[in-house]
Amino acid sequence: MEPNQTPKKIIIVDDDKFLLDMYTFKFKERGFDVTQAYGSVDALNKLKGGIVADILLIDIVIPTMDGFDLLTIIKNENLAPDAKVVILSNLGQPADIEKGRNLGANGYVIKASSTPSEVVEKVLIVLGGEDSFAKVD
Repeated sequence: MEPNQTPKKIIIVDDDKFLLDMYTFKFKERGFDVTQAYGSVDALNKLKGGIVADILLIDIVIPTMDGFDLLTIIKNENLAPDAKVVILSNLGQPADIEKGRNLGANGYVIKASSTPSEVVEKVLIVLGGEDSFAKVD
């Protein structure tokens, strides 16, 4: 990030506290303003409470409602109209990636095949205006 640039705001949605903390550390290290959401309900409450994000990083396998359902609600209720969305999941089947794309995600990263630093880089690509979807053979 540029020195005088306003920090980009990211909401990281996951149900794994260790991963939330690890990704929070990596994004803060790169100058992001990070909000953690422990699952889908917490994410919705934060968005409805007025937190505005430049980017949403959403896990798919989370309790109460999965990340696809969460993304559907966010889009239908216009809770983050200007935010880019990157899905971060271990679900890496072509059908999952296509579903994410169809729901309006700007990127899809498979957790198991990406280091936290690579996740940050992919988010930066999406913020730069390019889509970034996992390649599946």
